[in-house]
Amino acid sequence: MSDAIEQANALLRERGYAERDLAVHTGPRGKALLKGNKILSPLSDEAEVVLRVVQELVPPESELGLKVLRPAELRAGL
Repeated sequence: MSDAIEQANALLRERGYAERDLAVHTGPRGKALLKGNKILSPLSDEAEVVLRVVQELVPPESELGLKVLRPAELRAGL
C-alpha cells in the first residue's frame, strides 16, 4: 500500500469516518479508490490525487451528516 493511501486513510479516520463509510483502497493498474457508504460511487485516480481530494475536499463526517459525496463534485473541486 502506498504512503499516499495510508495518509489518506489516516486523515479519514481523524475526520470520523469508519472504514465501511469512506476509505481509500488499492485499485487496478496502480490506481487508488475512494469508496464506501458515504460516496455515491468509487472515485478512482492516482494515489496522490485521491490524497489531495481527501485533504482538500472531504469534510469531517460530522459536517457531512446524512449527505453523500459525489465523485463528479469532488473532481470539479480539484
